Amino acid sequence: MNNTTLSAGTLTGDTVKNRAGEELGTVEEIMIDLRTGRVAYTVLAAGGVLGLGEKFFAIPWELLQVDTENHAVVVDLDAETIENAPGFDKDNWPDAGDMTWLDEVYAYYQREPFWKTPV
Repeated sequence: MNNTTLSAGTLTGDTVKNRAGEELGTVEEIMIDLRTGRVAYTVLAAGGVLGLGEKFFAIPWELLQVDTENHAVVVDLDAETIENAPGFDKDNWPDAGDMTWLDEVYAYYQREPFWKTPV
């Protein structure tokens, strides 16, 4: 039987890979929209050595698939797309309520923002 629910905390630290098997980074956080109860985005930590120089990227949740067997998250994006995405560093996270910023993130990935689509 397939699980349909999972603790978000169990994904923190899991490897994020693309369909080609390239490791893109790890799951840093999963951000929840409190108004709708939906996952707003996942924060991908990429680059750096031992956490130094890491850059964070917001990835719309709908682009991700959880691979429970391999404790990984799979995204249908290449490394260059991630590298060119709007990002931030660990000491300067965007304002969680800044919908203009989140709109830009969703536009970059060519996705309709979750708050503009019905559940």
